[in-house]
Amino acid sequence: MLLIGLRLDPLDAVLITHEHTDHINGLARLAARLKVPVFISEATLASLPAKKKLPAVEYFRPGHSFQIGDVLVEPFTIPHDAVDPVGFRFTSAGVRIAQATDLGYITPNVKDMIRGCHALILESNHDLEMLRNGPYPWYVKQRVMSRDGHLSNSATADYLRDEFDAEARLLILAHLSEQNNHPQIARLEASSALEQRDATDTRLVVSSQTEPTEVFTF
Repeated sequence: MLLIGLRLDPLDAVLITHEHTDHINGLARLAARLKVPVFISEATLASLPAKKKLPAVEYFRPGHSFQIGDVLVEPFTIPHDAVDPVGFRFTSAGVRIAQATDLGYITPNVKDMIRGCHALILESNHDLEMLRNGPYPWYVKQRVMSRDGHLSNSATADYLRDEFDAEARLLILAHLSEQNNHPQIARLEASSALEQRDATDTRLVVSSQTEPTEVFTF
């Protein structure tokens, strides 16, 4: 946020999808600094390390919407090897945005929640050949490729080609592996799928782990 000139002070809340380290590192310090509530499921909070003391907590349950200011938040269950993992759909002023990363496959309920959105943040984690031939131990490779792991470029492309409703004006590929993927590979697979789907009005953006995207306005 600071890199794109946005202050942290106006934030109203922090929302947590699941307890894996790459999602909760620095959480306690951030929440204490901002003095804002952390929205989290009870099961996910119980799984956090004891040292992750949060100053203010608001619980949610997957499938039950809640409001933060003028934003309607709808958490939905996703298949991942965490205790209670969720994605989120946000609606405000007629604009709907969904975020679904860290999921092994796209379940019917996920398809329902990401349908009809103006913007979609969707996982494109790994290239299957790079993963199979890469440095990870075999048990980690099996985990990543499992139905509780992460979406491959191919799985994301299959969804875009066969089931994407082409309503989203913006599609952001997210959660790319540094070891087992390359932005250009992910972009090529997704763009080919969008072309086959005739989703010519959908802008494709590949996110980075090291720098922010531009700010998108709806």
